[in-house]
Amino acid sequence: MRRPKRPGTLKLMVYPHSAAPDRAPGRRQESSHITMTTDKIDGVSVTTQASVYFDGKCVSHGITFPDGTKKSVGVILPATLTFSTGAPETMECVAGACEYRLAGSDVWVKSGPGETFSVPGNTKFDIRVTSAYHYICHYG
Repeated sequence: MRRPKRPGTLKLMVYPHSAAPDRAPGRRQESSHITMTTDKIDGVSVTTQASVYFDGKCVSHGITFPDGTKKSVGVILPATLTFSTGAPETMECVAGACEYRLAGSDVWVKSGPGETFSVPGNTKFDIRVTSAYHYICHYG
């Protein structure tokens, strides 16, 4: 007999694109280069309602660890966007790639799978994405 799930809990599973359970065998991927660095996060509470920004170009879900640490996981679709930060943030790329430009700089810097970049609190940054950019945002 299966135990019922506790209300309000959700186990988060993030799969590499080619390993997703609903992917039909032999079906071509949209991108020829998909790499996931963090493929699974266990033991977290997930905010099930997505935060949707920029007319759907950025969608994320908040996660909370047992120690109270908060992060978000999400995807940015092709666009050039400007984000504002409250707390300092570290963006970890888990798939895709982006270019970012910190406030006060004219230089665009590339960031790909396994790479991170940090943004100070109470500032803005630009991000430019040409294909889906999957990320984990670490706060603080």
